[in-house]
Formats: sequence, structure tokens, C-alpha cells
Amino acid sequence: MDNLTHSMVGAVLGQLGLKRKSGFGMPTIIIAANIPDIDATCTVLGTQSLALRRGLTHGPLAMLILPVLLAVIMVLVDRWQARRGTRPAGRLPVHFGWLWFIALVGTLSHPAFDWLNSYGVRLLSPLSDRWFYGDTLFIIDIWLWALLIGGYVWARRGERVSFDRMKTRAAIIVAASSAYIFANGAISGVAQAQGDTWLRQQGRAPKMLVANPQPFIPWQREMLWRADGLHGRFQYSLFGSAGPVSAAAQGQPTGMDDPAIEKACAVDPDARAFLFWSRMPLARREANGDLVLSDQRFDRIPVRNSFVIRIPAEALR
Repeated sequence: MDNLTHSMVGAVLGQLGLKRKSGFGMPTIIIAANIPDIDATCTVLGTQSLALRRGLTHGPLAMLILPVLLAVIMVLVDRWQARRGTRPAGRLPVHFGWLWFIALVGTLSHPAFDWLNSYGVRLLSPLSDRWFYGDTLFIIDIWLWALLIGGYVWARRGERVSFDRMKTRAAIIVAASSAYIFANGAISGVAQAQGDTWLRQQGRAPKMLVANPQPFIPWQREMLWRADGLHGRFQYSLFGSAGPVSAAAQGQPTGMDDPAIEKACAVDPDARAFLFWSRMPLARREANGDLVLSDQRFDRIPVRNSFVIRIPAEALR
């Protein structure tokens, strides 16, 4: 998910009472909810970063190491401020054990939310490079934003009355957010089951069918399918009465049987990184002989150029 969502998840969890367990409690949980994204520094490598993102810093070793490091840093900052005489008088005493636990909760929330979209996350890295996909939320969900931001403000206002009211309101927001996420997961599950049935009725047995979440419209899914070297798509709506048109089952070639792909992977590290990351790769040859790789999930959204690789024809000879 985007970093605003991660930050607000951390903030709402802090309002559950965790921020009162130690000095630096709230900044620790917000930083922790974002800290696995330190791998974003690898984007300077361009396309090759696709093979590095959402891996090592999102896996089990990072979940053990990052909270400890963050807790140590926060303790050292507190002590540094105390030595300089700049430590705020109103800050609670810093407790390393609680800071570690707060950082652990925040850090664990990050891969959990990253898993929810169709981009994917390697939850077992470096033990395994398998990608996991939740297909539940679009990577930026404005309705979840509204729920988390509004809920945080509501809980902060409750804090003015009492600590218990703050925790109660935060718990309500956590429950409401969980219900929203569960409902979206259920919609994806229903869409996938109905889409599979429909495709089989049209004589197409999908080897892969993805209910791709859409921005702004949580009750709709773009259904992406692959079968027998073909790919296609159709729209699903929870409230739609008519099924997709029959032409959607005809499909187009994926192009992944092109022998030039093997050559591209041998000579171009960007191609190797892209295909390692890609869940639903597509390939096509341009008129000039260039090989273009893309991903079916992202070929119809504004950021599509970020997920397209072009290998010049000269490199394939």
C-alpha cells in the first residue's frame, strides 16, 4: 500500500493505547509501519529494482531485526536529547521493551497491508522468492484513507475526554477498517468464483484468474484471465445484473512463447528483473523488431510506462 495508508495504520494502532506505553511511542509505531520500505532506495537502479522491492525488508528476518534496530535508535535519540538538555519535559520515560513491542507491531503491519493488493510481496524472503497476492485492495484506497484519517481525528478528540474513550474509538476504527478489508476480500473471492464459472461456460478453462481491485470503486473488479497461451479481461460488478460479453472469452495471445524472450533474459538484466517480478507477463514484437514486455495487471492504468520493458532488436540478434 502507499505510505499514507501505512502511516495512518500505525497512528490508529498507537491510539489503541500503545503510544502511552513509552516515550516516543507514537513516532516509533508510525516509523515502524513504514520502515520495510527502506528498500525503496533501490529504485535508483530503475527496472532492476523490481527484483529487489518487497523482498528482503518485508520478510521474516527483517521482522526480527528492524524492530530491534528502531527501538535502539529511539532510545539513543532520547538519551542524546537528555544530554543536550533538549528532551521535552512532558515526554514519558522511554522503555526499551515497550518500544521494541510497539516497533514490532508497526513493522508487522507493513507486509500485512502490502499483501492486500495485486502488486505482491515476498513474505518469506530471503528463505523463498515466492510472491504472495491478496487481490483485495487497490494500492491506493481513498475510502480506507478516509476511514483511517477520520478515525484518527475522532480518537484524538476522544483523548481530550479520557484515555479510555480514545482507546474505545480507536478500537472501533480498527474493527471498521478490518470489516472493510474483509468485505473487499469477499468481493474478490465472489468475483473470482463467478468469473471462473462464466469462462468455463464460454469454453475457456482459465489457468490463472485475477480479480484485480479498481481505484475509487471497491465493488468492481477487472477480471484478468490466462489460458492456453491467451489472455483476456472483463469487468465484474457486485451490483451488475448482466454478465460480460462473450467476446471477452476469445482472448489474445500472451506472446510468451516468443523464443526472443530467452535471448532477452540472457543479455538484458532489466528483462530478467521484470520477468522475475511480473505475475502476468505479456510480450509483443514491434514492427522494427523490438521486444516489448509488459504486465497484464498494469497495462491499462496511468503508471503503465513504469511497467514496460523494451529490448532493442539489435540485442536479440
